[in-house]
Amino acid sequence: MKEAAIAVQVEELPGGGFLATSDELPGLVAQGRTLAETLEIAQDVARKLVESYIEHGSPLPTDRARGL
Repeated sequence: MKEAAIAVQVEELPGGGFLATSDELPGLVAQGRTLAETLEIAQDVARKLVESYIEHGSPLPTDRARGL
């Protein structure tokens, strides 16, 4: 599978940890204790979302997601 860059917004949560979302790949939501953990989870979630789009024959939401 190819790789592509997708913009991810990361915010620090008031109670600790981080939350990552993406406007380019709706449904991508990842939460972790550290920034690195959150980004790693976001990458896994992005792959699974793209695989699901492909499996169900749905069009991918962005051109960048096509490369994943």
